[in-house]
Amino acid sequence: MVKRIPEVELELERRVEALAMEVVELEWAGSERRPILRLRVDFPGSEPGSGVTVGDCARVSRELEPWLDEHEALSERYVLEVSSPGVERPVSRKRDWVRFVGREVAVKGAEPLGNGGSRRLEGEILRVEEEDAEAEEFRVYLGLNDGTEVEISQGEIERAHLIYRWE
Repeated sequence: MVKRIPEVELELERRVEALAMEVVELEWAGSERRPILRLRVDFPGSEPGSGVTVGDCARVSRELEPWLDEHEALSERYVLEVSSPGVERPVSRKRDWVRFVGREVAVKGAEPLGNGGSRRLEGEILRVEEEDAEAEEFRVYLGLNDGTEVEISQGEIERAHLIYRWE
């Protein structure tokens, strides 16, 4: 498994922001010899399904590749995949949770979430509260379909994404 390279992550974030977009998710996959960087980007404030286009993703890729080609900490055999977050957009950062209050989300944890419930929950994001401002930790409150409210600490969340209801 490939190791994350923090300085690459920070610089990717900065370079994407310079293109008036935001990094939604960066996933490291592949191996040390052939790392795969899966980068999901979007325009700040766009709604799922109405954000970046294939052309926007190609532009991000063209802008990032020369810098990545020269980075000595990254194997020259790297693969960069740039895509839109899609309609079932990942929700990981505090800004995403706050932005999508009122929307339905699916949350997966390594352990049972919120007071010993299930490892996977679906519900509406009711609110987000800061737990530790310095550490940028927060808690998410979900309203489940059965009417109960569940409190989940950021550290319990393994993955989360918006739920899109096809009509």
